[in-house]
Amino acid sequence: MKKEIKTDKAPKAIGPYSQAIEANGLIFASGQIAIDPATGELKMGTIEEQTRLVLTNMKAVIEAAGSSFDKVVKCTVFLQDINDFTRMNGVYGEFFKPPYPARAAVQVARLPKDVKVEIEAIAVK
Repeated sequence: MKKEIKTDKAPKAIGPYSQAIEANGLIFASGQIAIDPATGELKMGTIEEQTRLVLTNMKAVIEAAGSSFDKVVKCTVFLQDINDFTRMNGVYGEFFKPPYPARAAVQVARLPKDVKVEIEAIAVK
């Protein structure tokens, strides 16, 4: 059985997907990009600014599911340019505490709306 997770504190889904799905005690949060949930506007800016907004949005989704960043077990980071890894990582480290989630970070050919970063996560309820 699966349950949809929705919150107005994160951007609405812009396609046929959910912000997150809860199944068997796990939260599967869809990739977040740098969209301001209050306005629906894309926030371009630096990799640091985009990463901070992405993780703020992700935090809202995870908390709407009744979990927290302390219970995130896996993240996947998609970068437009792998050379931004160190700068993204600096902001990422502000949001997570040891023991850190498992993580993969990859450069991709293109991201939605040509953003610099997209992050998805899995958390325990």
